[in-house]
Amino acid sequence: MKKSFLSIAAIGALAATALAPMSANAYDGTITFNGSLSAQTCTINGNGTSAKNFTVSLPTVSTSSLGSASSTAGRTPFNISLSSCTPGTGNVATYFEPGNTDTSNGNLLVNSGGAGNVEIQLLNNDGSAIKAGFAKDSQNSKAVALDSGAATLSYFAQYFATGATTPGAAVSQVNYTITYP
Repeated sequence: MKKSFLSIAAIGALAATALAPMSANAYDGTITFNGSLSAQTCTINGNGTSAKNFTVSLPTVSTSSLGSASSTAGRTPFNISLSSCTPGTGNVATYFEPGNTDTSNGNLLVNSGGAGNVEIQLLNNDGSAIKAGFAKDSQNSKAVALDSGAATLSYFAQYFATGATTPGAAVSQVNYTITYP
């Protein structure tokens, strides 16, 4: 009899626990996320070509012109021309994506097996350095105004010494995105 009473008491306690009301958590508010996706909004022509992928050829320079850290040489202009942009007004800028970049200064790293102690630095048209791979607001890529759906984003690329340079090929790449800041 004692065993039956204990069994019934245990079953009753278990049932009471299982049937106890579950506590509800109250919330304080709701966050709604809005966004949109669109097709490419501009036609991109890189550096006088009709292609969005293009090459900028820097001149051959002597290692003596890049003899110490922070020396620069071979400044070469390039541009990204936009047309048929929608909307046709507002500002556009180039965001240079992270990847093959020096995380301390945003310069482009030269592919291994080539020239030593050199990077490729990107500059705005006004000569100010662009920090490729940095956050959009920290990158310093200057915006330009669209005029009737067109704009030209003008830049320079140059060699940037990280020490006494050694000879070899200086090849690098960077991906970019056109942004509407």
